[in-house]
Amino acid sequence: DLLLSNSCIPFLGSTEGLDFRTLMLDEERGRLLVGAKDHIFLLNLVDVNKNVKKIYWPAAKEKVELCKLAGKDAHTECANFIRVLQPYNRTHVYVCGTGAFHPLCGYIELG
Repeated sequence: DLLLSNSCIPFLGSTEGLDFRTLMLDEERGRLLVGAKDHIFLLNLVDVNKNVKKIYWPAAKEKVELCKLAGKDAHTECANFIRVLQPYNRTHVYVCGTGAFHPLCGYIELG
């Protein structure tokens, strides 16, 4: 219904089925951070398809192999699913992902 009424703009930057999980709204700068499978997207709030920035952050290959050896599904479980997007200060965001069952965290500079 929203598409038919032109009430929304669908995000076209994800045709890979990236399993979006986490959102962080930065109203001050007019941005939306989106955590997904192996990716973090930085979107413009006015037009989510304009100037899309994307960080590719996969789990380490050895962690993915260990995950698969443990009997987990390679496509739905053995990846770095971004779970935490938290403002740290005016210039950085704290991010954490599952890391194929070996969690990892870091900071993203938004500048």
